[in-house]
Amino acid sequence: MSDESPLIRSLRAAVAAAPDDVPLRLHLAELLLQAGRNDEAVTEAAVALQHAPGDADARALMGRAMGLPPAPPAPAAPPAPASGDPGLPGPPPPAQDPRTRTDFDWAAAEQEVGDIVPPRFVDGTEAPLTADGLGDDPGDADAWDVDAPGAVRLADVGGMQEVKDRLEAAFLAPMRNPELRKLYGKSLRGGLLLYGPPGCGKTFIARAVAGELGAGFLSISLSDILDMYIGASEKNVHDIFETARAQAPCVVFLDELDALGAKRSRSHHSGLRNVVNQLLTELDGIAADSNDGVFVLAATNVPWDVDIALRRPGRLDRTLLVLPPDAAARDAILRYHLRDRPIEAVDLGKLVKATEDFSGADLAHVCETAAEAALLDSARTGTVRMINMKDLLGAAGQIRPSTDPWFSAARNVATFANDGGMYDDLLAYLKRKRKL
Repeated sequence: MSDESPLIRSLRAAVAAAPDDVPLRLHLAELLLQAGRNDEAVTEAAVALQHAPGDADARALMGRAMGLPPAPPAPAAPPAPASGDPGLPGPPPPAQDPRTRTDFDWAAAEQEVGDIVPPRFVDGTEAPLTADGLGDDPGDADAWDVDAPGAVRLADVGGMQEVKDRLEAAFLAPMRNPELRKLYGKSLRGGLLLYGPPGCGKTFIARAVAGELGAGFLSISLSDILDMYIGASEKNVHDIFETARAQAPCVVFLDELDALGAKRSRSHHSGLRNVVNQLLTELDGIAADSNDGVFVLAATNVPWDVDIALRRPGRLDRTLLVLPPDAAARDAILRYHLRDRPIEAVDLGKLVKATEDFSGADLAHVCETAAEAALLDSARTGTVRMINMKDLLGAAGQIRPSTDPWFSAARNVATFANDGGMYDDLLAYLKRKRKL
């Protein structure tokens, strides 16, 4: 780069010293573009977008460097009318703080909003307190936010065709075909328990099921339910299901079920045992049809720690093993995490083979580690470069699949405690992978 101007050389040194300075990097890219070095300008703009994905100047500069047509200008705002024009209203006068006004009628204002804003403190004759002394409305089930039906479908889940087929046969087909369900006397009672290693997409699959059903999605974890007051945790469980029933169709997703529905025989805290009892009551439904339109999905990494009563027929009686992403799923996950990063000459097929048994979280960590290696190398050398296969394969070699410890623990359970055949799918997978 001996033909570079002193200004460009100085800016390169400054950018190497402060790689996170987006305006400085964009200044360098602008000078490179003016000098006819479009490819180098694209590279600098790409790195700037990596630090500031929404930067409009970086996007515009990259478009110019790539020869793209400029974006159409935004419509101009109409001119503000002159304050002296009698035909048009002038600007509104500045609002005056009522606290500085001497003619403000505070008594009238309090009467006006008296029925809108409740008093901070009340006595027993105006608003009786609840049993827990907090004054909450016992019928207020709207405290739980239900996500509207999302656009995520099972087709958006990369690979994992066996999981999709099992979901279709065991859960979705009866939901979609009410006539056939009535003909064969198929009940909608019962839920689905997803289990498997951590980081393999159980929550994403649950959201995809909700999307397939066109149902709302209510995700619940232990921290949402536990309360320091006696009886409040059980009330939270009841309110969650009341909210789902009121907004049916709705998928109630119980995350970390092993914490929420742990075996009562192992629980030394009566509050947790009462939560499990309340959960069993809500799954059964107070009336025969009270849970119509409420679909219960749960996820756990350790199904052997879940209370056996929760898996009784009519409750979470169907189980589905969610394994580490297969080759097609790993390809989709890697493409997703590399889509906005500057890469070159990446052989995804080779990378997919090098990441067998990696979870989705592991794959995201591979991409992050490779990007970090390229960034540090660029900072040391003063020359920005793309992420290449060496970075990605090096990252994959450094990271041990997080699923290995899980399979080590699950192997003993599946071999010696497979009562009722719950872990038959897991045993078949372990034999196929020669992990037994």
